[in-house]
Amino acid sequence: MTMKKYWKSTEELKNSSLQGQKGKLADPEFSIEGLTEEEVSNKFKTDRRSFLKALGFSVGYATIASSCQQPIQKAIPFLNKPEEITPGVANHYASTFYDGHDYASILVKVREGRPIKIEGNELSSINGSGTSARTQASVLGLYDGSRQQNPEKNGTRTNWEIADGEIMEKLEAIAAENGKIVLLSSSVISPSTLRVFDDFKQKYPTTSIVYYDSVSYSASLAANKNTFGIHAIPQYHFENADIVLAFNADFLGTWLSPVEFASQYAKTRDLTGGKKAMSKHYQFESNLSVTGSNADKRFPIRPSDEKKILLNLYNAIALKSNQAELQVPASPVDVNLIAEELLAHRGKSLIVSGSNDLSIQTLVNALNFMLGNIGSTLDFSRHALLKQGDDLAFEKMVQEMNEEKVSAILMYNVNPVYDYSDSIKFISGLGKTGLVVSLSQKEDETARHAHYLCPDSHYLESWNDAQPYKGLYSLGQPTIHAIFDTRQAQESLLLWAGKSTDFHTYIQDYWEVELFPQQKEYPAFNDFWNHTLQKGILELELSSNKQPEFDFKYLEKVSARLSKISDSQGIDLILYEKVGIGNGLQANNPWLQELPDPISKVVWDNYINVSPRFAQELGWEQEDLVTVNGITLPVFIQPGQAYGTISVALGYGRTNSGKIGNSIGKNVFMLAGILNGARQYNISNASWSKKGETYPLATTQTHHSMEGREIVKETTLEEYIDNPSAGNESHKIIMERSATMYKEHDFPGAHWGLSIDLNKCVGCNACVIACQVENNVAVIGKEEVRNRRIMHWLRIDRYYSTVSDSVGADLESDNPQVFHQPVMCHHCDNAPCENVCPVAATPHSKEGLNTMAYNRCIGTRYCMNNCPYRVRSFNWYRYIDNDQFDYNFNDKYSKMVLNPDVIVRERGVVEKCSFCVQRIQEKKLLAKNEGRELRDGEIQPACVQSCPTQALVFGDTNQKDSQVNSKHKDERAYGLLEELHTLPSLMYLTKVRNIEKDHSEEDSHHG
Repeated sequence: MTMKKYWKSTEELKNSSLQGQKGKLADPEFSIEGLTEEEVSNKFKTDRRSFLKALGFSVGYATIASSCQQPIQKAIPFLNKPEEITPGVANHYASTFYDGHDYASILVKVREGRPIKIEGNELSSINGSGTSARTQASVLGLYDGSRQQNPEKNGTRTNWEIADGEIMEKLEAIAAENGKIVLLSSSVISPSTLRVFDDFKQKYPTTSIVYYDSVSYSASLAANKNTFGIHAIPQYHFENADIVLAFNADFLGTWLSPVEFASQYAKTRDLTGGKKAMSKHYQFESNLSVTGSNADKRFPIRPSDEKKILLNLYNAIALKSNQAELQVPASPVDVNLIAEELLAHRGKSLIVSGSNDLSIQTLVNALNFMLGNIGSTLDFSRHALLKQGDDLAFEKMVQEMNEEKVSAILMYNVNPVYDYSDSIKFISGLGKTGLVVSLSQKEDETARHAHYLCPDSHYLESWNDAQPYKGLYSLGQPTIHAIFDTRQAQESLLLWAGKSTDFHTYIQDYWEVELFPQQKEYPAFNDFWNHTLQKGILELELSSNKQPEFDFKYLEKVSARLSKISDSQGIDLILYEKVGIGNGLQANNPWLQELPDPISKVVWDNYINVSPRFAQELGWEQEDLVTVNGITLPVFIQPGQAYGTISVALGYGRTNSGKIGNSIGKNVFMLAGILNGARQYNISNASWSKKGETYPLATTQTHHSMEGREIVKETTLEEYIDNPSAGNESHKIIMERSATMYKEHDFPGAHWGLSIDLNKCVGCNACVIACQVENNVAVIGKEEVRNRRIMHWLRIDRYYSTVSDSVGADLESDNPQVFHQPVMCHHCDNAPCENVCPVAATPHSKEGLNTMAYNRCIGTRYCMNNCPYRVRSFNWYRYIDNDQFDYNFNDKYSKMVLNPDVIVRERGVVEKCSFCVQRIQEKKLLAKNEGRELRDGEIQPACVQSCPTQALVFGDTNQKDSQVNSKHKDERAYGLLEELHTLPSLMYLTKVRNIEKDHSEEDSHHG
C-alpha cells in the first residue's frame, strides 16, 4: 500500500530537529542546545512575579525602541509646483524596461516626482499587466548610490567637456590611421539605438559592432540560420500547445521571455468556467527549475542524456513523417509514448531547449517542423529580437585585442571582466588597446579597466524605444530628472559621431520617417507620437506571415556530428540562472538578494545543489564546503537534482557592484567554456574536494510544516473530469459541520476577498517583490533571516510530495512533485489574532479586513502566536546611521523609493498584509469623485496586479457576479485550515495535474 507524503526539506523528510539550518532550532531565542537537564529546567523556571517583571520590561523596551529611535524626517515643499503634479496623487507613465537581458512594457508610478513602483502595461501583447521580480525590483536601482555619479578619466573625476574632447580627438586619429574601432554591446532591441550605431560607423568607418550576452543564445540563432535561413529566435506561443516538451529550458522562470510564456502557459492550465481540458507538460532537466516544478511529468537527466533523448524522439517522429532516420544511441527514457502523443497533436505541440548547443537546437528545429508546429506554436514571421549575442564574433574580437589589432573599444552595457570565462585574457586585451571607453552605469569590474568612464543614465531617467519582436514596438520615457551627472549612452555616441541632436528628438525623427507611414490611425505625426507615448506600445501588422521550410539537406550534412555524443563518467556541473539574481546585473539590489529562491528557499548566497542520494554517496552533508573545479561553495541538498550532477547559480561573486552585492557567493561564469563556437553552461567530469568545513546558509521555509493537515490539495485531470470536487471532498463536509459561538459579522457594504488558483500559480515570486515595493517592507540581511525574522508580508510556500510505502520508505525523494502556494494574511472573519491583542491593535473593519494600528501595537506578539497561518512578522529592524551598513535603506538615496501611502514601520511592532488597503481607498475615492460604483476587478493589490498568470483574483465577495465570488464558489475552492473555522477571506483552487491516475494506490492522504 502506498500513500502521498508531503515535506519541505530533506531534514523534515528524515524527521531531523535541525529543520534545514545547521545549528539552528525553530526559535533561537529559546535554544536549549548544549544545556544540561538541570540548566534547561532553570532556564524556563519562573513565578508570577518574575513573569510580570519580564513582561513589563519587554513592553517598555518595545515602546522605547519604537519611540526614541525614530529618525528625523524633513519635508520640503515645492517652490514652484509643476502643473502636472498634485501632492498626494500619483502619476503613471508608460515606459519600457530592457537591460539587455529582460524586457517588459511597463507603467511607472510617480509620486511628487519620484518613481516608486513598476507595473506591467496591460496594453502590451507580450507581458500585459504581468511583470517579473527583477522588473519590479529595478526601480530601486535608480536610487542606488553606488551608480557612477560623474565621468572619470583613468579613475579620476573629470567633466564631460574634457572627456568628450579627448575621446573624439583620439577616435578621429585612429580612424585616420585606419585603426580598428570596436563597439561592444549587449543585445540591442532599440531601432533608434541601432540607427545611432550606424551614424557612429559612418563617422568612423573602421568601426565593427560586436554583440555579447552574458547568458548566450548564440547556438539557437546559428541553428535557426542554418536550418530555416533566419538569424533570429521565433516567437513562441505556448497558449496554442496541447503538448509541451522542454529540455533544460526554464521558460517560466528565466528562459528568454518568462513573463510572456507564463501568461501563455497559464491559459492552457485554466480549469475555471467549466473547462475540462488542459495542456500536458513534460520537462527533461538536470536541476530542478521553476518550470520543472510545474510540469506534469518531470525527468531528471544528465546533460549528455538530452541529445540521446532528442535523437530517439527524432527517429520516432521521422518514421511517421517520411524522413530518413539518424543513427542514434540508446535513450535513457522511453520516448515512444511521448512520440505518439506528439503525433496525435500535430500543429498543437511545442518542443524547446535551453541548451546553447548547435546540434541540440538543430534537432529541436527538425522535430518542431515535422510536427507541423511552425506557424502555430512557433512564429518566424514575428520573430524575436531579444537575443543577438554572437559567441564566435566575441571570441575573435578578444583574440584580435591580444594581437594588438584593435585600436579602440567602446563598451555599452557589458561586463566581460566579470561574466566572461577567460576574464584574464580579456583584461590583457584591454591593456593592449589604445583607447578603452566604458559607458556603464557603474564602475563595475570591466569599467575599472577603462581609460574613460562615461556613465550611462538609468532607464527611468532616459528616452528610449524597443522592438522586442518584429513589428511590435514600445517607447520609454524619463520619469525623473537625472539624479547624478550622467548622460545617456546614445547621446554620448551621437555627440562623438558629430550629431548635435538630443536622443529624444532623434527617436521622434526615426519614428516619423520609419514607423509613422506604416500606420493609418493618425493623419498627423504629433497625434501619432503623443497617443503612442501615452499607450507605450505600437503593434503593426506584418505584410506577410510566411513561414520558412526546414533544410533537411543541412541535417544530412551534419548528421554524423549530431549522432556523436560524449558521455560523462564523472560529475556533471550545470550553471543556471536564479529567478531573483539572474545574470548578476542587479546583484546590488537587496530586495532580490533577500528574495527566497522559488525552489531551495535560500537567500543571500549561491551554493552547490546535489540530490539526496548522490550526496550520500559522495559523503556530502548540508552546508559542507566543497571545492568544485577550483571554486569553493557550500552544499545544499536539493531533491530533484539529477543523479550524477550538481548545479550552481550564476550572477554571484561580484566585486564591483556596490556594498550590498559585493562578495556574496562565488562567480562561476569562469567555468562556462566554448564548444563548437558557443558558450557552454554544462561542464563534464568536474573535479571536487571536500574542505572539512561548513558554511551557514539561510533558508526561509524549513520552519513551516503541513503536520498531516490538508494545506495543499491536489487531484488528477481524470479524477477532476469525473468529479469536480476531487481532492477537495473535505471542504463540503467542513462547511456543513461548522458551528460557532461567535456572532457573525455584518458587512453591509463590501467584503473584500482573494482567490488563488494553484493551477495557474507557477511560483515566480513577482508578487513577493511587488508587495515589498508597494508596502515598504524592510530587508533584514542573512543573519536575521537565519533567526526567522524575515519581514515579507507575502511568502510562497514550496512543498514536495513523494510516494511512500506502508512502512514510510520514500520511493521518489530524488524526483518529488512540487507545489507552490502563496500565503499572506487571510483576513479571517473569525480572526484568532484579534481576540488576544491586549491593546486592540489589530481590529476588524466593516469591509472584512483585519487591520493594524501600528501606533497602538506594543509588540506582545500574542497575535503572531495565535495566527495559524504564521503570516505576521515582528519588526526587529533598528535604524542605523548612514555611515554604517543598513539593509533597509541601502544608502541615503534609497529612501526616495518609499511609498508615502504606507507608513514605514519602526522596531517593536507586528506587521502583515493589508490587502493593500491604500489601493482600496484610492479606488473607492476615485469612484466616488466620478459618481459611479466600483467596477469588478478595478481594485488590484500589488500581488494581483503583478501576477503574469492572473492566478490571483481580488474583489468584493458581496457582489454575486464578481469574479472572486464565482471562484470562491468553485468546486475546487477551499480555505486554508478551514476546519479551525477562522472563516478566511482567501480561498485556494485545488491543484490539478494532467497525469494518469494511479489506480493501484489504495490510500492517498496528506501525511
